[in-house]
Amino acid sequence: MSKVSGPIPSVDEVLRGEAGRVVVARFGHVATLAAVRGALDELRAARGRNSANHSVNRVDAVAAIAARAAEVLEAEDAPRLRRVLNLTGTVLHTNLGRAILAEEAVAAAAAAMRAPAALEFDLESGSRGERDDIVRGLICELTGAEDAILVNNNAAAILLVLNTLALGRESIVSRGELIEIGGSFRMPDIMARAGTRLREIGTTNRTHLRDYVDAIGDESALLLKIHTSNYLVQGFTKDVGTDELAVLAREKKLPLVDDLGSGTLIDLGKYGLRRERTVQDALKDGADLVTFSGDKLLGGPQAGFIVGRRDLVRACAKNPIKRAVRLDKIRLAALEATLKIYRDPDRLPERLPTLGFLTRPLDDIRAQAERVAGPMSRALGVAVEVACCACTSQIGSGALPLETIPSAGLALTPRAKKQSGRQLEALAAAFRRLPIPVIGHIEKGALVFDCRCLDDETAFVGQLGKLAIMPVEAGP
Repeated sequence: MSKVSGPIPSVDEVLRGEAGRVVVARFGHVATLAAVRGALDELRAARGRNSANHSVNRVDAVAAIAARAAEVLEAEDAPRLRRVLNLTGTVLHTNLGRAILAEEAVAAAAAAMRAPAALEFDLESGSRGERDDIVRGLICELTGAEDAILVNNNAAAILLVLNTLALGRESIVSRGELIEIGGSFRMPDIMARAGTRLREIGTTNRTHLRDYVDAIGDESALLLKIHTSNYLVQGFTKDVGTDELAVLAREKKLPLVDDLGSGTLIDLGKYGLRRERTVQDALKDGADLVTFSGDKLLGGPQAGFIVGRRDLVRACAKNPIKRAVRLDKIRLAALEATLKIYRDPDRLPERLPTLGFLTRPLDDIRAQAERVAGPMSRALGVAVEVACCACTSQIGSGALPLETIPSAGLALTPRAKKQSGRQLEALAAAFRRLPIPVIGHIEKGALVFDCRCLDDETAFVGQLGKLAIMPVEAGP
């Protein structure tokens, strides 16, 4: 803002000026008043620091203060939940919102937001309905389960199941399956909050069927099998499969709960990925209840599924906690649309973004990297070397933790080697400051952008010119 000689304009003068009225019309009187006062305080502070002010006419001074107020309000009005371009190489990135919804799901969610919807209203009978009925039939059709209910994520699903079936009693689980996932979420902690007592058996790397047999007693409520999200125990290992546990559970008249974590409804082996146990597999193996997520491999909105034996599912549905963790109409609408896509499995990669990214041909990714390398190099200039590179993508969100997929992208390397680490951090920060922030990862002395999930090449290239006003600094 220009320095102003002479008397500083009053708040009222700025608000009544032409520029001030424009700001008020957009942001309202109260917000504009506060921003103008802030701009005037900045001006007074700047005058105190530097008495060498150059003269600006009164009209321009008033306009400059209004412009500064508008700039502040624009920044405050910008959404905190911003769109980004995920070039990290992790398809289901928890910190970036996991699955991108299919267009059908986006449209269904928007429609649910715009008008009243029959969320808990039975249109046929005119009486109160149950919101899970909207998708229950689809889930049972696709999985073969007797019954199903929905909650807001898979952690809530496990919490609800344990609190319903094992409150005040023991849940038996292998020590090698006591997972911790992102955000310091630990299975023993959720079990304690659910009111069940953890009975851990076996060792970190080996658990046998006899360990379950020896642990079962009068206080046993259920057997719990947990998918080892984000890691695999390899080497000298042993675990007990769901099919073996199901025989024991039936013999001892205990429910068997199989927590699949991410959970998938399709055989990923058909698409060249390592096969992951499906929900259908878990049910066929004899699990009484299966829990899994909606926003990971399934490719839908955040949700948690509880599917399986009708009597157990109904017991969970009657638990008062169910109301606290239920889904809203927006996510139910998106989930219904997502599940309907699975009725046409031959077109899943075309219609489901998550599967589309995972199965994207390497030649297409490599060609895209080559297309954007030129504009990227021109935008960054001679200070940064831009090269196409081979890289590996991962699925993310606990699904197939060791599975990597060949991919291609760009490696950005500062030519000056002095303090290159700080230069890379500054370069990554410059891309995060773009209108659509670009998120990559730093690896082996380069900022790497994996192009597997680059679904808007035009927007990506179109904003690269703005990097010119964001110089990369090496620091002291």
